[in-house]
Amino acid sequence: MGTFNTSLGGGFILVGFSDWPELELIFFIHILIFYSLTLFGNTAIIALSRTDLRLHTPMYFFLSHLSFLDLCFTTSTVPQLLINLHGQDRTISYGGCVAQLFIFLALGSTESVLLVVMAFDRYAAVCRPLHYTTIMHPILCQALAIFSWVGGFLNSLIQTGLTMAMPLCGYRLNHFFCEMPVFLKLVCEDTGGTEAKMFVARVVIVAVPTMLILGSYAQIARAVLKVKSVTARRKAAGTCGSHLLVVSLFYGSAIYTYLQPKDSYSESKGKFVALFYTIITPMLNPLIYTLRNKDMKGALWKVLGRAIVTG
Repeated sequence: MGTFNTSLGGGFILVGFSDWPELELIFFIHILIFYSLTLFGNTAIIALSRTDLRLHTPMYFFLSHLSFLDLCFTTSTVPQLLINLHGQDRTISYGGCVAQLFIFLALGSTESVLLVVMAFDRYAAVCRPLHYTTIMHPILCQALAIFSWVGGFLNSLIQTGLTMAMPLCGYRLNHFFCEMPVFLKLVCEDTGGTEAKMFVARVVIVAVPTMLILGSYAQIARAVLKVKSVTARRKAAGTCGSHLLVVSLFYGSAIYTYLQPKDSYSESKGKFVALFYTIITPMLNPLIYTLRNKDMKGALWKVLGRAIVTG
């Protein structure tokens, strides 16, 4: 690496929200509450998807993977953030920073691919209802899930390797976790070729899935408009609407963070956008799928009813 602070033993300082010390306690309390809700909500979806026979379908199989991803995704950053908000030590070791960057990118990339898979599942359900069970065979579902995980981790391996190979001048990361755009701000030599390759990789993992999902939902919209039954239309809108809302939240923040030029990236704004997609979105996903989904609500009330009876 280039000019680097040796007094930290090759580590970094996470500036976090130290520029607003009067807000740190408020941030700590709210983030702790949101994190707890995220853990509870996503764990509940995984448990319901596994235990209720009505939810043993491809849609809920992929939803349980999404919930597990959100659990890991938010856990890769929030505990570190809570420690920094509560204490004075804001340092992170070089190895810890690289591990956090790799895990965060891997889980985010996996979710990006998985959301495309879920869009394909909804396309098959709405546009090919008679062949749905044949198309979404359990073996294919398993293969698509594995492909999502492998693709996400391979993308992260490439992005993390290229990021940490660039010469960095400085050790202060103006963020609350080790994120790639902040590292690019520390690059002190001309690495245009490497950054161009990284941008292409980000386009593949963010922009291409977005276009595929939009294409899938364009076909779904055409199919729904041809349906004469109002009940069938509402059912299709309910199941697809939840996924589309999650897609909008995820890709909207991802495009803002990863597809804008390095020179126009604002670290201060980036921190607050990162709060949204690392904490708020994983917390909202269980609510979106539970409140807008009749089967999930039925499974939840069934469990609650058993708890009341046995209690």
